[in-house]
Amino acid sequence: MTQFFVTGISTEVGKTIASAIIAEAMEADYWKPVQAGELDHTDSDKVKALLSNPKSKIHKSSYELKDPMSPHAAAENEGVHIDREHIKVPQTDNHLVIEGCGGILVPFNESDTVLDIIMPTHKVVVVSRHYLGSINHSLLTINWLMQKGYDVSVLFSGNANPQTENIILHKTGVSMIGRIEEEESFDKAVIKKYADKFKPILETL
Repeated sequence: MTQFFVTGISTEVGKTIASAIIAEAMEADYWKPVQAGELDHTDSDKVKALLSNPKSKIHKSSYELKDPMSPHAAAENEGVHIDREHIKVPQTDNHLVIEGCGGILVPFNESDTVLDIIMPTHKVVVVSRHYLGSINHSLLTINWLMQKGYDVSVLFSGNANPQTENIILHKTGVSMIGRIEEEESFDKAVIKKYADKFKPILETL
C-alpha cells in the first residue's frame, strides 16, 4: 500500500484540499500527525467532510495543540514536548495520506522538523502555490527532498502560471500531478472531480 506525504512550500498553499483529493482518489486513510490551532474544526474534520467514499478512515493526530502557530511554539506555550518517537504512523491495510504542517523544515522542537517524520518509503507530494517568491520556495523544498533521496511529485494550487510552473518542472525534473484551480468553494463534488482526474497519475507514483 502506498503512503503519500503531503507537504507545502509554505503555509496556506492548499495542503488540506490536496490531501482530501488524494485520499478520495485512492480511497486512502488520512492522518495529520500534528495539528496546531483550530481544534474545534481541525484539518482532519475538514478532510472527513470532503470525502465521499466509504473506505477512507481518519486517524487521530499524535499531537493536538491549541495555538495556531508553529508546532514547537504552540507546544512550548502548553508545556508540551513534541517527541518524534511518539509520532507513529497508524496501522492500516489501506493507502495512507499523511499531511504535514507548513513546510518541511517547520520545527517540532529544538532538533526535529517535519522532514524528520517523512519516511524513505513515502511518496512526497509538494503543493506549490504561485506568489512572489514561490519559485525559490518550490525549488528549495523540492531539491532538498530530492537530495535526501525522496520520491517527489508536485501538485500546483491556484491559477495557472506557465512561466513559474515550467521553470520549477525544468529545474527539478519532478513529475506534475496536476493543478487544483481556484474554486468558489470546495465540497464533496469538487473534491471528487479532481480525484477522478488525478487518480490515473497517482496510481503510477
